[in-house]
Amino acid sequence: MTITVYSKPSCVQCNATYRALEKIGVDFNIVDLSEDDAAFNHVQSLGYKQVPVVEARGDHWAGFRPDKIAALG
Repeated sequence: MTITVYSKPSCVQCNATYRALEKIGVDFNIVDLSEDDAAFNHVQSLGYKQVPVVEARGDHWAGFRPDKIAALG
């Protein structure tokens, strides 16, 4: 399973998302939107204007979502 977390530096909700994913032991990739214009455009095309944006198992969401993260475990 591929999990991607789109984030920006100094993002509190992003850091909480990383910790929650690590706690349940799933691997994930971090993409810094401040350094990747294509990823930034992708996130905007999904309709999001805040970070983190998480893509996993064909689903995606924005913000720190412990309920969605727990479902990945």
